[in-house]
Amino acid sequence: MKKILQISIFIFLFIGISEYRVQAQTTVTTQVFAEVIAAITATETSQLNFGRFTPETAGGEVLLSPEGSRVSNGTVILVSGTHNPASFYITGENDATYSITLPVVPITITNVDNSKIMHVTEWSSIPPAGKGAGALHGGAQTVNIGATLQVGTINDNPAGIYMGTYTVSFDYN
Repeated sequence: MKKILQISIFIFLFIGISEYRVQAQTTVTTQVFAEVIAAITATETSQLNFGRFTPETAGGEVLLSPEGSRVSNGTVILVSGTHNPASFYITGENDATYSITLPVVPITITNVDNSKIMHVTEWSSIPPAGKGAGALHGGAQTVNIGATLQVGTINDNPAGIYMGTYTVSFDYN
């Protein structure tokens, strides 16, 4: 009888274990998502223009703020006329944030008549440059950029038009 009981328990355990199968693998089908958003664009609506001035004997600086105010240092005398910060109209995905990267090294502008140069430094913007600086509320925002123009003497920087280029970047975060 003891033997029959042991065999019965063995058969019961064998049947129970064989009913309980452990699988080393399983398969699941699920979904994947992606969303394409509008590309970020920048359109220049106003060029950076330090306006008219004379350096006089020692030169100095012309500071042009992103808000459009202009002041001089040194012997530079500002003259009336047009001056304005650069302005860019940024568009893209509604409520997306973006970064603004301004030049970090001086930019050279050159007299178109005689190759004399001046340097543009100390760039600033509204909103301020950096990661996540801008937000496209309603899908758009205006960015204004100002800088400082380093001016030599009248001999270093004679009368004429000075021109140059610079690069500014607007990137989604």
